[in-house]
Amino acid sequence: MSEAAQPPDRLVEIAELPEVPLHIVLVEPEIPPNTGNVARLCAATGAALHLVEPLGFAIDDRSLKRAGLDYWERLHVVVHRDLDAFLQTPIARRMWLLSTRARMRYDTAPFAYGDALVFGRETKGLPQALLDRFSERTLRIPMREQSVRSINLSTAVGIVTFAALQRLDFPNLL
Repeated sequence: MSEAAQPPDRLVEIAELPEVPLHIVLVEPEIPPNTGNVARLCAATGAALHLVEPLGFAIDDRSLKRAGLDYWERLHVVVHRDLDAFLQTPIARRMWLLSTRARMRYDTAPFAYGDALVFGRETKGLPQALLDRFSERTLRIPMREQSVRSINLSTAVGIVTFAALQRLDFPNLL
């Protein structure tokens, strides 16, 4: 789905983003309810949501209503035409990549205000070349060995987002 097909009133440009504690980046998300859960988390925490195309769904009024996203207007959503376009933004300078293939645990990362937490597609994760290129900024969530392939995307986003927010002393949160 191209950026032009997305309703422009739902999106902001990077230059229009207010200062936010975190940027949550979903690269080619495929499952609407996962993205809906992440959008709710962003609305609750003040994080900006970045969606990297292609998306596996539309973010139009009908799709949003079906997903129960009645808080969409409380979000700051940026859509990037592809991963390379996102990597060219200033936000990518302070990104943490999440992968089951990483060595460093997420709870050891020195998160800072304005960091980007980058998550891959539900079925494939992030490209290995990207993980290799930024290996010192790649994190994992510990799991039991040979138990499951990965944790659900929206669950993983919640785990790491709240760890980062805790490190930041929960800015602007009650």
